[in-house]
Formats: sequence, structure tokens, C-alpha cells
Amino acid sequence: MGALGNVLDWTRNQVVSRVPKANLDQRDPDYIRDQLPFTWLIASLYFRADVRGLDRIPPEGPVLLVGNHSGGNVPPDTFVFTLAFCSYFGVERPFYQLAHNLVVSAPPLGWLRKFGTVAANHENAQLALESGAALLVYPGGDYEVFRPSWERHKVDFGGRMGYVKLAREAGVPIVPVAAVGGQESSLFLNRGQWLAKLLMADKLLRLKSVPISLALPWGLNISDLAGHIPLPTKIVIEVQEPIDPDGDDQAVHDKVLASLQDGVDRLASERRFPVLG
Repeated sequence: MGALGNVLDWTRNQVVSRVPKANLDQRDPDYIRDQLPFTWLIASLYFRADVRGLDRIPPEGPVLLVGNHSGGNVPPDTFVFTLAFCSYFGVERPFYQLAHNLVVSAPPLGWLRKFGTVAANHENAQLALESGAALLVYPGGDYEVFRPSWERHKVDFGGRMGYVKLAREAGVPIVPVAAVGGQESSLFLNRGQWLAKLLMADKLLRLKSVPISLALPWGLNISDLAGHIPLPTKIVIEVQEPIDPDGDDQAVHDKVLASLQDGVDRLASERRFPVLG
């Protein structure tokens, strides 16, 4: 295990070294302004985007937006909400989104950094909030985003609650953001946590899941690293009432989960058919 451990450490360090350091100045309001009309048109026509309750977000200052996450490596909920936020509050309001290392380090996805996407870690989150920005996080990460499609309306962070401490230390409210529709963009069959361990992706790439799904254009899709073409599922998002992060971590976490689950259940009850909405 000594030699293997050295190889794993070397590989892990190589991956980490290629993750761009968070630079909040990479967010480009002019770029967002130029892209917003066309991208919002795509969101409106292809995903029939319906975003509600943006007025519940404090109109200025730092805030931690906590959402349930769906759609694999091509999550339409993030796409739709980012466009809606920028349209509602204006591109000048600083707004950042945390994403997995592999997302922010992939050369074809460099444009995401212009929209404010940074690597998901505690330091980057603190940096964004200390700058006075709104920050969108998905505590469920790859555990939640790759859940089977028949669990599409289940909010499950996998026990992760570090975001509560983050909000309390920064002195900002937590605003839950509930979304439905994203887990219908493909047919997700299995999280593939066993496969991640078998391939050592959990140690090398910080990937706890190597999911198995049926997705366009691949058919059987293993890992989703190459992404997929999402089905034109209707995306509905609703911002919930802010929650004060002061208090016991577990109690605050439970409030956030309950708020999100109530929102998801309410939105899900309006849907008549998968994808069609």
C-alpha cells in the first residue's frame, strides 16, 4: 500500500494543482449582460423556466442561497436560477456559484467562471461572502445530483451541513431554493458509489459517485463526465423564506431541509407528467 499510496497522493496533487484558484474578478458583468438575452431565451423555450419568489432574497448584501440539486453534470436548475437571479437583480450585483473541481478546471467550461462559478470549498465560499456577494451552494453535491430519478423529489444532502457554520460565521441569512424538473433531464439509474470506490475516483478526483444513467446522445452513460444532452424538462424553482443560521447546527440544518422539502413537494404536486411538467 506504500507505493500505491504514493501514486494516489501524486495523482491527487496533480488534479488539485490544475484547479483554478478562485478569482472573484473573473466574474464579468459585461459578458453576462451580453449573453443574458440569448441564454434566457433558451431557458424560457427549452426548459420553460418558471422561477418564483426572488423577492424573498435580501435586495442587497451577502446571502447564502442553499438549493437542492438535480440533473447530473448538466444541471439545468443551476443554469436557470443563475440567469433568473442576474435578470432580476441586475448583472452588477455580485453573485457566485460553487461547483466541483472538475467543472471549474475543464477548459471547455471556462466561460462559467465569467458567470461567477468557483471551485467548491470553504475558503472560496468565505471569500465570496466576505466580498458582499450572494453565493449559491448545493450541499448535496454529487451525492444528491446523481440520485435515481425515482427519488427526484427527495431532498438529500447526505448529512452534509457545513453550510450552516459558513452562514453563521459570515453573519448572513440562509435562503433555501427549491427546484423540480432537473432529475427528469435524463434517467438516472444508480449513484454508482460502489463504482467510484472501485475506480478510486473518490480518492483521486473527490468523486463519491460514478453514476449510471440513460442519457442522450450516449444511451447508457457511465460517469457523465462528458455530460449529456438534457431532455427539455420543465424547470420550476421557488425561493423560500430566509432562515437565521444562529443556533444548533443540526436544528438549523433540519429547518433548511424541511423548507426545501416542503417547497419541492408543493412544486411536484403541480406536475402532471415527467419532463412535460
